[in-house]
Amino acid sequence: MQYETLDVGFDGQVATLTLNRPDVRNAFNETMIADVTSAFTALNGRDDVRAVVLAAHGKAFCAGADLNWMKKMAGYSDDENRADAMLLANMLASVYRCSKPVIARVNGDAYAGGMGLIAACDIVVAVHSVRFCLSEARLGLIPATIAPYVIRALGEQASRRYFITAEAFDCATALRLGLVSEAVDAAQLDATVQQIAATLCANGPHAVRACKQLVQDIASRELNDAMIEDTAARIARTRAGAEGREGVASFLEKRTPGWRN
Repeated sequence: MQYETLDVGFDGQVATLTLNRPDVRNAFNETMIADVTSAFTALNGRDDVRAVVLAAHGKAFCAGADLNWMKKMAGYSDDENRADAMLLANMLASVYRCSKPVIARVNGDAYAGGMGLIAACDIVVAVHSVRFCLSEARLGLIPATIAPYVIRALGEQASRRYFITAEAFDCATALRLGLVSEAVDAAQLDATVQQIAATLCANGPHAVRACKQLVQDIASRELNDAMIEDTAARIARTRAGAEGREGVASFLEKRTPGWRN
């Protein structure tokens, strides 16, 4: 897996994708959008990968869109702008829909589209000093493509505030609002990410994927009879599946389940 704007590494069952445009604070352009989409699509189909870490080189995690790229878009037609926006939307969806759990390793500030990347991940570990900002309104723009993910992560009320004020907020605020899962000192960032990845890899791989899909499917649905029947059907399928049977048997027999061997 070779990309112009990403470094890709593997450590056992964990893949790490590292944004690699530190000279522009890892701002994304059309090349990075294509690289991230392609990388997540490829990893999604690999049975040997059980978790993905999204990281970044340099002092910033991601500053959002590259201003030179945005300047070029100003001359696009409406159809060209729509097509370009769909590429960004599809990149974010490739992260959110990845069947593997995705951990964001946030070493530096995340602005605008960078917050969208983080919000699309499942678990976010950030350094205490990191700052976040939905800065689009300062430029007369709106955070439209990232909105589905950011609103889910921040909640409606906080999103109202930070979308319209475009003010920066610190890691402690992001942790309180739920965007950040865990805040750590810089020296503990890698160890914390590795520990979470190891925990994910110790669980049943099919169960982890099904749990991720379960949350996405259930979170925004009405609690009605159809949902109740759906959840009952899901656990019934899981119990009858090979992984479920192996998990229960290994627990009762006090041995290690097969997926950890």
